[in-house]
Amino acid sequence: MRTRSVVAASAAVVALGVAGCGSSSSPSAPAASGGAGQTTTVDPNAPEVNPAGDIPDNQAFVAYSPPRADYAVKVPEGWARTTSGGVTSFTDKLNRVQMQSVPAKVALTARDARSTEIPKLAKRVDGFKAPSVSTVTRSAGAAVRITYQASSPVDPVTGRSHTDAVERYVFFHNGKDVVLTLSGPKGADNVDPWKIVTDSLRYTR
Repeated sequence: MRTRSVVAASAAVVALGVAGCGSSSSPSAPAASGGAGQTTTVDPNAPEVNPAGDIPDNQAFVAYSPPRADYAVKVPEGWARTTSGGVTSFTDKLNRVQMQSVPAKVALTARDARSTEIPKLAKRVDGFKAPSVSTVTRSAGAAVRITYQASSPVDPVTGRSHTDAVERYVFFHNGKDVVLTLSGPKGADNVDPWKIVTDSLRYTR
């Protein structure tokens, strides 16, 4: 009788162990840790939060040619346009696209940009720092690209300024430089929109 009782008790212990293992393998909903002893559920439908200045992926672009200019450039549709001193600007909140044409005898080189353009920019651009010069190719041909950081215009509401990342492209055609300057808050991911703008340059004559 004692032997039968031991065997029965052992069988019961094994059964309980199997049942316990089975319950631990049941699936559960994914959760993110919210701190010690807490979990929070991740909402896959939550709206994406982009850094300030990011241009939306669905932004439309339209071609624009300044009066009496011999070129056209695609700019973001709906942005406000202003013209001053031969420079046409398109702005929307924190971003800006500027275009102008100036006489030039020869095409600017990267070497010339470092020795002449960088010092000029350093004198007239507030907060100018971290300049870099490279040569790039776009549909309209080769261009010298100058990148740097600058202080943005002061916000009339907050009275504050932030750091802009600036890309300045200089194209040469028929005795003129077409200069495209694109700027937005440092950290914004506008690589694709800026590529659309600079790759859209077309000469009309």
